[in-house]
Amino acid sequence: MVEMMTEQETVSAAEDHGRILAAVDLGSNSFHMIVARIDSTGSLFVIDRLRETVRLGGGLTRSGRISGQAKQRALDCLERFGQRIRDLPGSDVRVVGTKTLREARNADDFIKKAQKYLNHPVEIISGLEEARLIYLGVAYGHAATDNKRLVIDIGGGSTELIVGKGMEPIVRDSIGLGSVSTSLEHFPDGEISPRRMLNAVMETQLEIYPVADKFTSRNWQQAVGCSGSIRAIRAIVQEEGWCSQGISLKSLYMLRDHLIQAGHIDNIQLKKVKDDRIPILPGGVAVLTGIFEALHIESLEVSDQALREGLLYELIGRIQHRDIRSETVDSTRKRWNIDAAHADRVTSTAKQLFKQVRSQCGLKKQDGMLLQWAAELHEIGLQISHSQYHKHSEYLLKNMDLPGFSRTEQTLLAALVRNQRRQYCKKAIKILPKSDRNKTRFLSLLLRVAVLLHRGRSDGDDSGVIIHLSRHEMILKFSKEWLDQHPLTHADLIHEKNYLESLDIEVRVESIEHQTD
Repeated sequence: MVEMMTEQETVSAAEDHGRILAAVDLGSNSFHMIVARIDSTGSLFVIDRLRETVRLGGGLTRSGRISGQAKQRALDCLERFGQRIRDLPGSDVRVVGTKTLREARNADDFIKKAQKYLNHPVEIISGLEEARLIYLGVAYGHAATDNKRLVIDIGGGSTELIVGKGMEPIVRDSIGLGSVSTSLEHFPDGEISPRRMLNAVMETQLEIYPVADKFTSRNWQQAVGCSGSIRAIRAIVQEEGWCSQGISLKSLYMLRDHLIQAGHIDNIQLKKVKDDRIPILPGGVAVLTGIFEALHIESLEVSDQALREGLLYELIGRIQHRDIRSETVDSTRKRWNIDAAHADRVTSTAKQLFKQVRSQCGLKKQDGMLLQWAAELHEIGLQISHSQYHKHSEYLLKNMDLPGFSRTEQTLLAALVRNQRRQYCKKAIKILPKSDRNKTRFLSLLLRVAVLLHRGRSDGDDSGVIIHLSRHEMILKFSKEWLDQHPLTHADLIHEKNYLESLDIEVRVESIEHQTD
């Protein structure tokens, strides 16, 4: 059982009793899926786990593309996963891709096919977002404490480091090496020599050195490791009798020396290690050794929960209307000193427009949330400069750390704020996955209208506009009295015809006589 909620929160969870949730982690070494059922108290009971080694990271070619063989292994796996989750509602499933899918040049093609097999969207998350979700998974699997904890997750292509307290991560980072990448670089033919092991450990330390001061032992009281590599190392050192609990530095050195003495992965004789783990074991041991030494760790507890459980917790939060993304937007507004009154005016109008066109444009509830968040943050670029502030807003939302948002969601938000005014930028839309382009185009038009109608930054700008929107036409209807009282806005609306010519969309502004009952 995975305890996911406080006593107060379980009251509202009773109505979700029996609901099935699933999380899928498309890692660089393995693909994992966890399926759980919500009970009457709001806790999650795991009812299914699947793991398959696909070596997606090991299949990257020199040109940075996923090879045909690796792609086929991965898709065959997802076809099997899809049988289990394809019929679950979209709101109850999260699928995320990590290091390899962040970097592969042909990731978009793979994701398109993966989504077809799973019948659910694939989110690519940043290293920092991956770290946050990992911390959540570990924190919910450990007893609450007032101490700060360091969490370490060694994946196939990246390693995440987090220091947090209670349920909140405080400092996060992601370094670009893992068990698969390190094994491929330092032990490509399977040979394990003292020199190769030393070089692999030193490379880890060099990667960690720029951030080591944030994660060194003086900043935490408890160290916890998770992920397949760390769990495999724990199983080995305990089975061999080198450590009775967790992983100690001494036991890690003993395992390192054992591998060096074996000389080659084919000669490794260890009871508690699966055959598919052996080729990447030297890389995992080297990375963990480098982390222990760089951060002055003496012993490491091991958690069986990590990214996937963090995803399940996020799903519970969204179901119970505790979406971390809304909290992120709210804190970002405050931190960047965004004009709250104006942001609220634009947001309110954007929501009204969305409600009118949602069905005719085939938009979903989640699309409305993205529009709302973009409206709330559309002026963030003003903190850099008023000139071209929409472009500054685009840059910030595309590149800043926004906990809870996937990379695609951040790119979509950036595209919306980029196109809130002036010349329409098609390029901002074209970099999105094809499946998101049409809806983003509609949402950007709604944001443009909402921003334009509140150019006067006054509470008296409420227009009562009626909107009709299709692929090639946008009709805006206002009362004649309102248009007469807002000549500048009327002129701006006329100018929109020129700005939107590149979209092959006709803009029509119509006046209607005010009707009384």
